Order: sequence, then structure tokens, then C-alpha cells
Amino acid sequence: MPSGNSESQDKEATRKLPASRSVPPAFTPEQKKLYRDVLVVMNDCHVPYVVSGAFALHEHTGIWRDTKDLDLFLCALEMPNALRCLETSGFKLEIKDPIWLAKAWRDDYFVDLITGMSNAVIRVDQSWIDRALPAQVLGVSTKILNAEEFIASKIFVTRRERFDGADVAHVIYATRDFLDWPRLIALVGEHWEMLLWSLIFFRYVYRGHANEVPRAVWHELMTRFEYDLADPKLDAPFRGSLIDENMFAIDVKEWGLENEIERYRSQHRREHSHLHQEPAA
Repeated sequence: MPSGNSESQDKEATRKLPASRSVPPAFTPEQKKLYRDVLVVMNDCHVPYVVSGAFALHEHTGIWRDTKDLDLFLCALEMPNALRCLETSGFKLEIKDPIWLAKAWRDDYFVDLITGMSNAVIRVDQSWIDRALPAQVLGVSTKILNAEEFIASKIFVTRRERFDGADVAHVIYATRDFLDWPRLIALVGEHWEMLLWSLIFFRYVYRGHANEVPRAVWHELMTRFEYDLADPKLDAPFRGSLIDENMFAIDVKEWGLENEIERYRSQHRREHSHLHQEPAA
């Protein structure tokens, strides 16, 4: 039998989880100023970027959630210039992972600069910037990540400690009448099963609206799935680490299966070796 203390801890953890709502977060004045200042610096330096995260979710769905940061997406080639501009403007910088993430700090608040997903499968390119939507974020003119790229950026966030499936389902529900499905399928590429999984999740949640996803999309993805079941690729690599390195660690470290995330990350390092540097002290 679980202890009463364990039940209490579970309830406390649940209470701390953010709930979806339409009420804007209560940003502190310092937090708002940081976000605005970073956006202004990026604009003044003419760094091509788009806003994603909680602000993009709200733009597409009307849903707000509490957020501790501002997510900016940019191409990897633009990261050095962005860091230089932010450093010159007095921000503290930290490269958390040269594959995909840097942070700009001031006081207790920060902005994430993101060039792709942590597994290096999905990467930001110029088309993400070109297709972004004009928007105002905290009074600053900027651009918001379009729905297709937003979904693509979320479909691999399926880890035990964080699952963004609800974001994907909400965006599909809110934009289903005008989503560019060929674009979305192209974005996920050979990882189309993750999109099919997301659509099945969407169908379960919004069962009465599944027919609003074009039948051609269902047909294409299900045909691929049926074909692969009928003709399995026996030499296909194990891909668990692309989903969650920790939960599938035993498969790689003890069972000797392929470490696909390292293959993708190594390819990124080879292609962008000049970017994998810490900013100047």
C-alpha cells in the first residue's frame, strides 16, 4: 500500500502543474522588460528569428500558460551574431548545448535561443523565418512561428518529465481548417510516424473532429504504416534515444542497440563545428 506521505506528495506535485487557460500570465515588470529588451536587440541587429513557446501557442490557440522564459527560434548560422549582439547589450550568456540551445540572462529571468530540437532531428532553417506570422509580443513588433513549424518542433517532446502532446493537439484543433499538411509532412520527413502518432492522439482527444483532418493525410500516413508493417525493415536502427535518452538508456548502454541521437548530434557537430564555441568571457 502506498504511504499517506506519498499520496500527499503526488497531490502536491499535481497542484504545481500548470493548467491551460485563457488568462495571461502575471509577468513581473522585470520579466517583461527583459523580454522586450531582447526582442528590440534582435530587431536592431537584424537577426532573423521567430518567437515560439508560450507566445506562439497563444497566438494560434488563445491558450495561455505560465512561462519562465521567452523562446526564440533562429538558424544555427545566426547564433554567433545573436550572441554577440546580446552580449554587447549587457546580457549574460550561456551555451547550454551547442547542438540547439543558448540562454540570455538578466537577474533571475532568461530567454532561450533555439536552433532546433535537442535530438538534432528537427532543425530551424530560413524557411521557418520566412513563413512566420507578423505579431506584437509585449508591445514589440516581431514574428510568431507558424503552426506547421510549431507542431514539428513539438512532436519529439514526449519525455516522461515533459510531454507536449496537448500543445500539438490544441494547435491542430485550432488551425485544422487551414493547416498546410504537405508542409507539415515535409517537415517531419522520415520521422512521419511521430506525426501519425500525434494525429492518433488528436483523434482520441477530439474524436468528433478527426474527419476535419483531410482524408488524404490519413490515407498517406496509414498507407506508409501498412506498407512498413507488411515489409518490415529488419536492418532499421533502434530510435528510442530520439524520444528519451534516459528512459531508453538501457537499450543503448546494456542491450547494445543503436544510439541514434548521437548519430544525429554528431552529424550536426560536423556540419556546424565552427558554431560549437562558448561566447567570449
